[in-house]
Amino acid sequence: MNFASDNAAGVVPAILKAIAEADSGFAIAYGNDDLTRRAERRIADLFEHEAAVFLVPTGTAANALAIAHLSPPWGAVLCHAESHIATDEAGAPEFFGGGLKLVGLPGEAGKITPAIVEEALGRGRGAPHAVLPSLLSLTQSTEAGTVYTNAEVAALAALAHARGLSVHMDGARFANAVAALGCTPAEATWKAGVDVLSFGATKGGALAAEAVVFFDPARAAGMASRRKRGGHLVSKHRYIAAQMLAYLDDGLWLDLARRANAAAARLAARLGAAGIHPAWPVQANEIFVALPPDADARLRAAGAQYYPWPREAFPEGVPADYKPSRLVTSYATADADVDRFAALAQGS
Repeated sequence: MNFASDNAAGVVPAILKAIAEADSGFAIAYGNDDLTRRAERRIADLFEHEAAVFLVPTGTAANALAIAHLSPPWGAVLCHAESHIATDEAGAPEFFGGGLKLVGLPGEAGKITPAIVEEALGRGRGAPHAVLPSLLSLTQSTEAGTVYTNAEVAALAALAHARGLSVHMDGARFANAVAALGCTPAEATWKAGVDVLSFGATKGGALAAEAVVFFDPARAAGMASRRKRGGHLVSKHRYIAAQMLAYLDDGLWLDLARRANAAAARLAARLGAAGIHPAWPVQANEIFVALPPDADARLRAAGAQYYPWPREAFPEGVPADYKPSRLVTSYATADADVDRFAALAQGS
């Protein structure tokens, strides 16, 4: 019963096979190999758009390098206060960005609204006394397990662009969002106004494979050097490329995401039937619940794995003795584990 993170799941067999197949003979290093070129073209084709694609091994690298590339050191990056870049990346965006500032914004269910962005843009003294808003970063799916609709992204992007800001999307769980929306990758990104996407595969079942995708290749000028200087140009690059190609082959990435989403929906339904209701709508593969203390004790004693979550990140009204918790499903989550977890939570 491991619901700690989709990172805890193993690597998809097809991706392991692809890594093994890439481990044959010699290949030019540092991304100058045929597999890397194929992966870059495959990602551009996936999004139905000319794109500059940069493979990296971690989501933190993808986010930090993309944000640093889009914002000057005196810039302000508007993001949700609970976003991964603000709470879980050890200041990497600020470090790689030479001192740029993340400005965390409130928002119900992990989402920022145009009104919240408007209010943030109206604050501050302006140059030269304050950092200048330069970038809006959206997380899709969000840190609350919810999903922005394409219309919501488009409204935020239009506002950002009208005020001179670029738009970045942290897509560590982008596959889960696309699977939930039932749209194309293009519709969820550049068609809605996203300038740069951090496209994740690791949480979806890869070993270590992410990509920074610039939908205007001209804006990627210098990114190859930034990636190298930042220590994220892997010498044996073909192994990242092989993972990404296998992840995308025959729609595997969406099949894996649908499995994870379905497991989350099943778990939410089972918990709801036991009287334990999610704090926010379960739209992707994360569930946030406040567990009664007896349920938490039973689950922990049975070896269930899940993370306690900050109380202040939950809606108000959680009883003092309840345990705010995050549950994450993956492609590998078994129905039996879902049902056992729910039964233990119910006390049956």
